[in-house]
Amino acid sequence: MTRDRKGPPSVDANGIDAAPGFRAALAVADSVLYEGYLLYPYRRSSPKNRVRWQFGVLLPEPWARAHGLDGGGVAGSAESWWQRTECLLTGPADALVHCRLRFLHLRRRTPEELLPDGGHRAADQVGDALTFDEAVPREFDLTASVADLLSGPKRLDLRVPGFETITPLPGSAGRTRWREWPLLARATMSLTACAPPTSTPVRDEHAGYERVPQNKPGVRDEHTGQKPVPLLKLCVRVENVGREPSPEASRDEALRHALIACHTLLAVPGGRFVSLLEPPAWAEAAARDCANAHTYPVLSGDQVMLSSPILLYDNPRVAPESPGDLHDAAEIDEILSLRTLTLTDAEKQEARATDPRAAAILDRVESMTPDDLARLHGTTRDPRPAAPRTDAEVESKVPWWDPEADASVRPETDCVEVGGVPVRKGSRVRLRPRLRGTDPQDMFLDGRTALVEAVLLDVDGSRHFAVTLEDDPAAELNQWYGRYRYFAPDETEPLDQGVPG
Repeated sequence: MTRDRKGPPSVDANGIDAAPGFRAALAVADSVLYEGYLLYPYRRSSPKNRVRWQFGVLLPEPWARAHGLDGGGVAGSAESWWQRTECLLTGPADALVHCRLRFLHLRRRTPEELLPDGGHRAADQVGDALTFDEAVPREFDLTASVADLLSGPKRLDLRVPGFETITPLPGSAGRTRWREWPLLARATMSLTACAPPTSTPVRDEHAGYERVPQNKPGVRDEHTGQKPVPLLKLCVRVENVGREPSPEASRDEALRHALIACHTLLAVPGGRFVSLLEPPAWAEAAARDCANAHTYPVLSGDQVMLSSPILLYDNPRVAPESPGDLHDAAEIDEILSLRTLTLTDAEKQEARATDPRAAAILDRVESMTPDDLARLHGTTRDPRPAAPRTDAEVESKVPWWDPEADASVRPETDCVEVGGVPVRKGSRVRLRPRLRGTDPQDMFLDGRTALVEAVLLDVDGSRHFAVTLEDDPAAELNQWYGRYRYFAPDETEPLDQGVPG
């Protein structure tokens, strides 16, 4: 099944739109689609809005190869002519696998002034109309059953024809010419069975010890509680197979035939996906074998995945306080909204003429009430799953994030066992920073000894040691004003038998 669609989607009760977790994934996908489309101060004349389209850009293959854009790597900020998503799923043979390919297609808006002889001539600006590159959202669907995909890949050839249309400008001052260029692409979806897990010890690079995956029949993963089940590897490869423009053309010309902000939404109703970021032990080897290029898949529930050119965590969400897209999801809504309010009338006029989305941002920000802005100032959410609470806990109303108010948290006396040795304030430890996923500067501290100053509870429920280096000449000064270094318990080795509590 294929579908090329513009505008809001209609919900298919039996398709991807109805899958649990799809709506949440779609909200994030829309942010990905328009990330960097137009940045503050939302005017065409702004230097940052003269170099656009930074993520998930798939250029025509001949042009990309001629410019050396043929590499891999997971980063979607690296341009190419192809991207590949590989992820893991489980499901029966009759389960349907849905893939929705989404991207932007460049559309050129050119005002044309009316000449005395009745003809028209292209101009950079006519009245409030400016020459500018907008974009049209495109969607294509590909669906096949698990059984069909195991029998062979399914391919979808995408063809978007070019066109031109003309609309009059108000007041007969001229007209606007809209142009889209043809685009050719291909999406291929395939499924293969993964090798069953083995009981070969796996060395954990973070913990530094060997362990045996829990893969025996009937044995549940100690972290997720999931039983090992037959795994399938899903691969979705997207290619720009267009032949235009010539390799000598500029990037601006090549972008006219590109898939911009290209990403995929995947769903498997009746089955489930397996996280690549935190796979159960019995799926770790298969997760390591997944090779993603220019995009990376994350969960949205169990039945939906978003494969994004912008790296995300599992189950990403748009903050409910955000009143609308500012095309910069890495920025703070409050700051952008306040800055937008400082634009002069002339700057706002240019922004409105630049793009309808810029005009919508201005309208929304100018209509925000003080309460709306206050909601953007900040909030705190409990990252822990909801759990039943006793009447006494409810009555106490103790903020879990406030250690001074929570009698259960005592940094001065709390203790954590490391290798069977209790470690608390006053304990001596040797620092062993992780090889990956940590501050690069911590590598210089490997093997140094330190004194534990406090045992702290992080907002996500994990423990950390606040330490001072024993050979640091400024250790006493750091202790005086509370400047510490922080390490997880598994990044330390106890040097004594513990300090009495």
